[in-house]
Amino acid sequence: MPNASALIVDDEQDIRDLLSLALSRMGLAVETAETVTRAKEHLLARRFDLCLTDMRLPDGSGLDLIAHVAEHHRAMPIAMITAYGDVQSAVNALKAGAFDFVSKPVDLGTLRQLVQQALALRERQTDTGETLVGESAGLQSLREQIGRLARSQAPVLITGEAGVGKCLVAKQIHRQGPRAPAPFIEFECAAIAPDQQEASLFGKAGAMLAAQGGSLLLHDVDLLALPVQIKLHKAIQDKAIRAIGAFADTAIDVRILSTTRKDLVREAAAQRFRHDLLYRINVIELPVPPLRERPEDILPLAHAFLEEIGGDGHALSLTSAAEQTLLAHPFPGNVPELESVLERAAALADGNLIDAGDLRFSRPEPAAPAAATAKALPEAVEQLERAQIQAALEACRFNKTKAAAHLGITFRALRYKMEKLGME
Repeated sequence: MPNASALIVDDEQDIRDLLSLALSRMGLAVETAETVTRAKEHLLARRFDLCLTDMRLPDGSGLDLIAHVAEHHRAMPIAMITAYGDVQSAVNALKAGAFDFVSKPVDLGTLRQLVQQALALRERQTDTGETLVGESAGLQSLREQIGRLARSQAPVLITGEAGVGKCLVAKQIHRQGPRAPAPFIEFECAAIAPDQQEASLFGKAGAMLAAQGGSLLLHDVDLLALPVQIKLHKAIQDKAIRAIGAFADTAIDVRILSTTRKDLVREAAAQRFRHDLLYRINVIELPVPPLRERPEDILPLAHAFLEEIGGDGHALSLTSAAEQTLLAHPFPGNVPELESVLERAAALADGNLIDAGDLRFSRPEPAAPAAATAKALPEAVEQLERAQIQAALEACRFNKTKAAAHLGITFRALRYKMEKLGME
């Protein structure tokens, strides 16, 4: 850690000495302060790569210093030192902008890990890979929030409709943060039967241990079975798990990112989701707006998709009428629906120019009027179900897991309905 520096803020001389010695042995140049005022003076005098602050200080709170750093020294990670078991202070610190927290008595292994991750932020450059396409105000705000959250270790709950890009947002948070070189593991709660979720998540070859040092994304976290929710809460709280079949706990260093399209507060009130787990995973909520609320992004997305669909030497473009047709559509299926419409249009178009007539949107067919027979109602219901399932599948690019979530049913229920309706 050459040329790195740290500021330690604590009113207890013993704590300052202990932390100074530990960080000095890691190769950091260390300065100390016993008050918020003195810490601010240090921050004005020189640049630091990391700050550790106690919660209670003689002239104010560590939260005051975190807020000051968030406003005036945003490039510097700051971590809170909390009393053992003081979960509320830790949560408040993370919400205020702290990078992470460490509990007293300070474990030197945990401290070293925290310092390494904080310093890794200096080396993160512009993100590569998939990007959020568009320049709407909503998307620009989302990018700014992703940048801030990437600097933190706080659990994030990413909310929004199916197809808005929640997974891509989670990947951006991971890639722009200090955990980028480590694994990014995705766990599809909807795709795994409830009686198999525990083994898949906490087994010796499970997702939790596979994500060690990196990030774990829990897709549709509201579909976790209640017994698994209990174990997940304990894992986040203890930062350790006992893998199935193991005889001892294993310490875990995993950042939890979750997605849902449901109101988890309402789910918890209905006892379908645990309050204690909601408190743990929803330290920071990040809503992702639907495509209909950011129409300025429709055409940039469309052009990006057409570039991918066309490939080398087959440039595809839209007529003005086609562009206006896209802008007028509400896109209930969000980004996947736009991509699906363009793929179909590219196949139907005569040449490389896509016109309005080539754009065919999937819409559920209205149920046939009920006849005065005993079979009319069941047939009408089946027809409506078939149309809704077909529309969801097309909007989700025939990904059954995502289609099930889009329809608000389980993967198993969708598979059963498709077999019953002869859609397999």
